[in-house]
Amino acid sequence: MSVPPSAILRAPAEQVHAAELAALARADTGPRPAGWRLSPRAVRAFVVGDAALGVSRKFYGDDALIDRCIVTLMSNRGLLLVGEPGTAKSMLSELLASAISGDSTCTVQGTSGTTGDQITYSWNYALLLAEGPSERALVRGPMYQAMERGALCRFEEVTRVQPEIQDVLIGLLSDKVLHVPELDGGAATVFARPGFNVIATANLRDRGVHEMSSALKRRFNFETVRPIGDRRLEARLVREQTDALLRQADVSTRISEDVVDLLVTAFHDLRDGVTAEGTVVERPTAVMSSAEAVAVGYAAGLDAHYFGDGEVGGEHVVRQLIGTVLKDEPQDGTKLRHYFDVVVKERARRDRRWRRALDARRELDR
Repeated sequence: MSVPPSAILRAPAEQVHAAELAALARADTGPRPAGWRLSPRAVRAFVVGDAALGVSRKFYGDDALIDRCIVTLMSNRGLLLVGEPGTAKSMLSELLASAISGDSTCTVQGTSGTTGDQITYSWNYALLLAEGPSERALVRGPMYQAMERGALCRFEEVTRVQPEIQDVLIGLLSDKVLHVPELDGGAATVFARPGFNVIATANLRDRGVHEMSSALKRRFNFETVRPIGDRRLEARLVREQTDALLRQADVSTRISEDVVDLLVTAFHDLRDGVTAEGTVVERPTAVMSSAEAVAVGYAAGLDAHYFGDGEVGGEHVVRQLIGTVLKDEPQDGTKLRHYFDVVVKERARRDRRWRRALDARRELDR
């Protein structure tokens, strides 16, 4: 039974943007690689937007990066998206899988406990004991399904997986074949159909958790997804995604342009270690990503709606910002106090928005 996107907390991209994907498919006259639902140009339009077709921009960043990712997925190498946490690597992999294969749910979530059978295949042990190894007893894992269908398989947080488990991917990416030695006959070997490839993600902060082998690295093209450098572009992203989350929560409160600007400015100050005025501040250990900025904006909207008068101000942003900054290292509190005492205090003298933010500084001392 299909469930409408509005009935679940987070629907996959192919359901949320089904109308846009359909519009792109109708207008798509470009050549399509074997196994792809859309042409490379249409895939690009789905990710970066096409005003003429009413397709919204979903990824805010380097458009040339999108072109390189699409070209890689047409090649015989996998795509590995690396970057700081919160730079939309997972979202980008989901969007690409939705547009290319029509399904972004064929996914391996990498953890320290991920095993090889969770990637490739396992067995229904009741059937295995009753009738031995058979196709009926075989439980196809995400990689098996993607190869069988000729689709993309997403591998999230690949560097969190033990190296010997990571190396399961080597044969799949080089030979495009999966062997099932327990079975006899043709069912014992699965040859990947056209359209199969792998999109993996890895956080730069996880380097050293489990280093990838040189052999596996050679099977991937690496692309770095960087934080958004343009404040106006980041403000647009934060505003649009925050508004969407508040609408989904059935909350009428919206964050004004001025408050979004305050939020994004504070994140850039702390992320870059220097303000627009040239004041140097200590960067906290916590990740100050666009994704965290959206989370702070969303929480500030909920705070204002349920505990305030519905108007989001600097004090609501600051209350949520404190929790974001302090969640990794206690000493980040000292850095944040310095930021308020030196930067926010000076801005508060001439700007009411920052004055309200400064009033919430007392939360740091509780």
